[in-house]
Amino acid sequence: MRAMDVMTSGVITVGEDATVPEAAKLLADHGISAVPVVDKQDRVIGMVSEGDLLHRAETGTERRRSWWLDMVSSTNKLAGEYIKSHSGKVKDVMTRDVLSVTEETPVADVAVLLETNRIKRVPVLRDGKLVGIVSRANLVRALAMTISASASGAGADDRSIRERLLAELKVQNWAEVSPANVTVKDGVVHLWSSYLSEQEKRALVVAAENIPGVRRVEDHMRPVPAYLLG
Repeated sequence: MRAMDVMTSGVITVGEDATVPEAAKLLADHGISAVPVVDKQDRVIGMVSEGDLLHRAETGTERRRSWWLDMVSSTNKLAGEYIKSHSGKVKDVMTRDVLSVTEETPVADVAVLLETNRIKRVPVLRDGKLVGIVSRANLVRALAMTISASASGAGADDRSIRERLLAELKVQNWAEVSPANVTVKDGVVHLWSSYLSEQEKRALVVAAENIPGVRRVEDHMRPVPAYLLG
């Protein structure tokens, strides 16, 4: 399994000239903890996360040090902390050293990258441009698929089922499902997406049930939060 099999596509992004309040609102409105910062060519130049916005002057949470710590800290470090807590631009508060993977990166390698660097997500790039993102949540959802395929060759059948279902949903105007939200294990389809209506939810289940080889459909779906509909 590769990054392209589990990533979330259609990634929400922000530009480096966006304001800090705009970035904060983006995180809050979409219920996400970080967002890639991209340039006009869709190249990732940074990442702004909840951690980057934790210490801010507006909320009175900027870092406060005792006078003796100020004395032993370098002026560059102190100036950097001031910029991060007071600047109104995303380019001043974002994390610039962003690790990334390609679509072909094995999921096992992505998991090691997240764990060893203690990060929660990694952008997926194609020719240097952003095409998706893989988070810890994506890997958890794909856990069943990362387990060694059974000797009966169910793994190959599972891949075929998943590809057929995704192809079916792609041509349906009512279906907005990220590939990362569809997993298949031993003929059982697991659906993790959010839905706008009960009809949409049922239609997703029906689409899965109609794929040859599907033994059962497990519904893990949740309704879209009401505050995002207003």
